[in-house]
Amino acid sequence: MAAANKPETVDVVVLGMGPGGESVAGELASAGLSVVGVEARLVGGECPYYGCIPSKMMIRAGNVVAEALRIPGIAGTVEVTPDFSTVAGRIRKEATDNWDDAVAAKRFTDTGGRLVRGTGRLTGPREVTVSMPDGGQLTFRARLAVVLNPGSNPAVPAVPGLEGTPFWTNREAVQAQTAPKSLIVWGGGPIAVELAQAFTRFGTKVTMVLRGSHLISKEEPESAELLAEVFRNEGIKILRNKDVTAVSHSRGRFRVHVENSEDGKTVGAASAGAAGPAASAATGAPRLSAERFLVATGRTPALADIGLSKAGIKVKKKGAPTVDEHLQLADGLYLIGDAVGAGAFTHMSMHQGNIVAGHILARHAGTPERGVTDNHAVPRVTFTDPEIGVVGMTEKQARDAGLSVRTGFTALGDSTRGWVHKSGNQGFIKVVEDSDSGVLVGATSMGPMGGEVLSMLALAVHARIPVAMLQSMIYAYPTFHRAIPEALRALK
Repeated sequence: MAAANKPETVDVVVLGMGPGGESVAGELASAGLSVVGVEARLVGGECPYYGCIPSKMMIRAGNVVAEALRIPGIAGTVEVTPDFSTVAGRIRKEATDNWDDAVAAKRFTDTGGRLVRGTGRLTGPREVTVSMPDGGQLTFRARLAVVLNPGSNPAVPAVPGLEGTPFWTNREAVQAQTAPKSLIVWGGGPIAVELAQAFTRFGTKVTMVLRGSHLISKEEPESAELLAEVFRNEGIKILRNKDVTAVSHSRGRFRVHVENSEDGKTVGAASAGAAGPAASAATGAPRLSAERFLVATGRTPALADIGLSKAGIKVKKKGAPTVDEHLQLADGLYLIGDAVGAGAFTHMSMHQGNIVAGHILARHAGTPERGVTDNHAVPRVTFTDPEIGVVGMTEKQARDAGLSVRTGFTALGDSTRGWVHKSGNQGFIKVVEDSDSGVLVGATSMGPMGGEVLSMLALAVHARIPVAMLQSMIYAYPTFHRAIPEALRALK
């Protein structure tokens, strides 16, 4: 083992082997560079083990149950008996190998890269020191580049009584082997709504506690209103403008105290801490009870412990560090993934990784660059039923940016495909146009396979295709995407 005071020189160090980091490290190693990948947890990151893949398996299973229950009135009668153990087994066997990353690790080392297990931090501009599980340390100096891909962790607010209880984040939720009889979900963002609906469809009684007044508050209000209507019809209870002020757990049940937020803002932690569970109950604050408690209040970039200051990078109290168009914090020091602040999505991390790998190879191997960061057309999908696909700006974001805005809207139920589809046809297309330039700057596709229908709108926003050209296209009939020209005709 190399001593910490005797650094080993390599070409590239990738700190954090999530999707983007694994992609960069594997490509650079395949190109013949000496690459060290550092990972303290699982190679592959959050997505394949606790995020995208297992959660979408749960969602897919729940959607199959819901679709079967739509048979009456369309195709006869049916009797459905949901069994969560089926999807739980599939997550263990097919998606996560029971949370074992041996396959992913081998995929990287087969490229010629070296995998180091441990917690890495910057100890210089291009120097990374890794604390090993056995207590030892390794230090690497990168001749060409260090790529930081620290990822993010579930944000867990400091609430009296919460610490030490067996509460869930997304990580524990996807490891569940049975669907709980009851579940309190704290939060209203994508993770919260996806898991709330998935468990509901396996018989869980779900109550959602929102700090604000809307589900998925960063998206179009029409999406929030329709999703809330669908949730009410499925039996999900939504408590708005509430905040959790105390939590306790005993005899297999959570007791969660909630109070009104102030205009949708969080009640001060100091006052909540002073009150505590007993005082909260004494003041008459509502108390919820459930078998499980899911904290889905957002994610926090894992930047605090990677030593940015050691590389001369000023750390902001709020917001992401500043990167250049090639995602450099400084010469040869790159940052990709959730911590960049351009969207905590696997596809963003891999897109950024592609830019970084291209930039490193262009500088040191003479290959062509692959472009620079351009985040005007970032696509995102919330995998509820109906599915919510969004690209670019919402109407509010466009107006806040000072654009001259026109919007167009059409409900899927009004289209031929929606009428034919019948049960489960809720959704809409909404387009946001910069009327000065005549191009779309944002769009939402909500409905069956809304994320798939989004692809054409994502291309339109990305390529800045004139609305006039989109209106002149031929759209196949009868399809859900045929609602797009209807929304374009409705621009006003």
